[in-house]
Amino acid sequence: MASSDLARRVGVAAIGIPVAVLLVWFGGWPMGMTLALLAAIGATELFAMGEALGIRPFRPLGAALAAALVVFATDQGGFRGAAPYQLGAVVGVAFVAGLACVALRKAGERPLECASITLFAPVYVGGGLAFAALLRGLDPAGSSWLGAAFVAYPLTVTWVGDTAAYFGGMRWGRRKLSPAISPNKTVEGAIAGFAGSVAVGALFGWLVFDMWHGTGIGGALGAVGAMLISPAAQVGDLAESLFKRQAGVKDSGRLLPGHGGVMDRFDAVLMALPVAYLYLVALVPRIATVTWP
Repeated sequence: MASSDLARRVGVAAIGIPVAVLLVWFGGWPMGMTLALLAAIGATELFAMGEALGIRPFRPLGAALAAALVVFATDQGGFRGAAPYQLGAVVGVAFVAGLACVALRKAGERPLECASITLFAPVYVGGGLAFAALLRGLDPAGSSWLGAAFVAYPLTVTWVGDTAAYFGGMRWGRRKLSPAISPNKTVEGAIAGFAGSVAVGALFGWLVFDMWHGTGIGGALGAVGAMLISPAAQVGDLAESLFKRQAGVKDSGRLLPGHGGVMDRFDAVLMALPVAYLYLVALVPRIATVTWP
């Protein structure tokens, strides 16, 4: 990595990390609207990949759906409340996309792919990021510390694992993990990423969930959750690499200097957040202060 590129990455991280911490801490609409904006941008980046392949999705429709999925999760605060609205929005957009294809796309303009990407991109990006809002709402007592910890857990596990995979791959990488998808990723890097995720998951469970909050989720359960989150995050990373390879682009966008676009920065998180949510909800009976949302 060039020194100028590394400097840009460090600069963005120096600004982005404190902002992210504040948003997760405050939760509510500041966090929700930021996630909704990121979801709309991320979906648009996937639309651009489709356009690079000659497919013309309905950008405004899909971007609105991506944002709406996050907004519903933020407004309702729980899965049971948000799910009916989210499902209605997805089905509604599917019907509108079908009608729009009939009116605006000829058979030779790949209407099936157009409708598919219009629906897939917002569900993939907006649906994934919506789980951050749902995690934040897992604390019915309204504790900023505990609610923020539920969000911070998968983010920490994912990003520490990503960093460990990067440096582990540089140091020990020999065997290619999936050269057809991402030539730079190695088996050794993936193992290092998994190990780093499990280690920080155990530490997070012990220090934050148990010693700090007394939830009953200790180091062992924190590590088990990381064992589930890490593979999901790595699959999310590979999925976006595959999309970019098909589209023939290096980065999904240019929003974040040195990092690329929203999809480049949050690709792993999109799969990690739902897995973390399901895991933590399964542990709810062990947590005295938390109930099913």
